[in-house]
Amino acid sequence: MSEIANYVMHGSAQVTPSMLDKVLRNLPIWKVEFAQIQAPAFPHLVDQLEFLADVVEDVAEGAYKELPYHALSSAVFALTYAHRKTDIIPDSISTLGRADDSSVVRAALILHEKAFRNYAEKMDFDWTRITSKA
Repeated sequence: MSEIANYVMHGSAQVTPSMLDKVLRNLPIWKVEFAQIQAPAFPHLVDQLEFLADVVEDVAEGAYKELPYHALSSAVFALTYAHRKTDIIPDSISTLGRADDSSVVRAALILHEKAFRNYAEKMDFDWTRITSKA
């Protein structure tokens, strides 16, 4: 297993209901922030972040109840990580600043691919826009 996948698993294991509540309160602002990301080297990142934000909202609101908690906590961790300005590679570094964000988000999606694909199908999302396998 890759170091990034291990990092995501460790980080998502630290997610608590309190953290989920904080993310939910901040998600409207974060969605606007994510939509403004300019990262041509990572063309799927914005769609993936929007997808994970929708997952968290739909699960928290009870619109989707089949997502395993591990997948939800990975989504929360990935969104929180992507929001941080100072992380493994600071976002201010022009071409590489989003590389770590993209890696964390992709690792969360890959670790729980079946659960997220099931969510996408049930909620009528185009899964090919979320993955890079298009």
